Amino acid sequence: MTTQISGEIIPSNVPGLLAMATRQAVGVVLGIAPWTAPVILGVRALAMPLACGNTVVLKASEICPGVHRLIGTTLQEAGLGDGVVNVITNAPADAPQIVERLIANPAVRRVNFTGSTRVCRIVAQLAARHLKPALLELGGKAPFLVLADADLAEAVDAAAFGAFFNQGQICMSTERIIVEESVADEFVARLSAKAAKLPAGDPSQPGFMLASMVGAPAAAKVSGLIADAVAHGARLAAGGAIVGSICQATVLDGVTSAMKIYSEESFGPVVSVIRVKDEDEAIRVANDTEYGLSSAVFSRDISRALGVASRIRSGICHINGATVHDEAQMPFGGVGASGYGRFGGKAAIAEFTDLRWITIQNGPRHYPI
Repeated sequence: MTTQISGEIIPSNVPGLLAMATRQAVGVVLGIAPWTAPVILGVRALAMPLACGNTVVLKASEICPGVHRLIGTTLQEAGLGDGVVNVITNAPADAPQIVERLIANPAVRRVNFTGSTRVCRIVAQLAARHLKPALLELGGKAPFLVLADADLAEAVDAAAFGAFFNQGQICMSTERIIVEESVADEFVARLSAKAAKLPAGDPSQPGFMLASMVGAPAAAKVSGLIADAVAHGARLAAGGAIVGSICQATVLDGVTSAMKIYSEESFGPVVSVIRVKDEDEAIRVANDTEYGLSSAVFSRDISRALGVASRIRSGICHINGATVHDEAQMPFGGVGASGYGRFGGKAAIAEFTDLRWITIQNGPRHYPI
């Protein structure tokens, strides 16, 4: 059964020809969801495909299979019925073969993937091999520009939220704070004081604002990035302590391109401060990355901030707001190594439907032969 999503009458120059552009459901959509924000991103992988009239196969994350399975069970019990949402779980070692067979299956007509750029390259190659359109939402190295005329109190609050919320384990997390030199000392002092008030520990115990990272290996990666930065001249302005999977909110000041953390996604509660001379240098540094998902610009001059935002290569830019911001109706996605395609609102309709051109010839038509 084909579900028509929308139709638009298009004027034609051919006498007696009625033409219409329609969007129709594609059939089966494969959604591959991550462990970060498992409910939100698990639901996102299937919500718009379902709204467009498709059925969905959701490949659960190996780290939170129970949560993703529960999404399918809940929707089935809510009345969708058998076969509308299908959840597949697997052992980590089996993931490559399962993903390849799912994408290769002729019934699957679209793929959406949220996760790391490394894994995405494999998914994108498989989708291309089988000519399956793919929506890919990946990692980021979000720049947060603080211009000299910014409201520093607001900028500090937004930066701390963007850098440390969910232990920095969000694709939109603030990774690089690019601040003009004239306000850098005050900004770093305020941000460091804020970070010190966000202790990480067992969230079941009182007094802890942050909790554990996903595991000790993730924390060990952050530890390595911090050590490398300090070894190359960065100043540890706040935090830095790591025990097991618990990483304290960390601020590194004076980060340069000689350090691994300048370009590598940390995916942890550590943020780099990069000092720049002026607006043009701030924009150059913001764009000095393969990623391009979220970004932010802080300035009291909105016209100036809009001009800066237009020069930043990212799918999303927030003026005087945190890099971590998502709403169901917004077109969500990135450029470069952050992926392509858009989740959310009307933009997502194009990802999960086929655009078709249908004509009706309701009178005699002249043909040249």
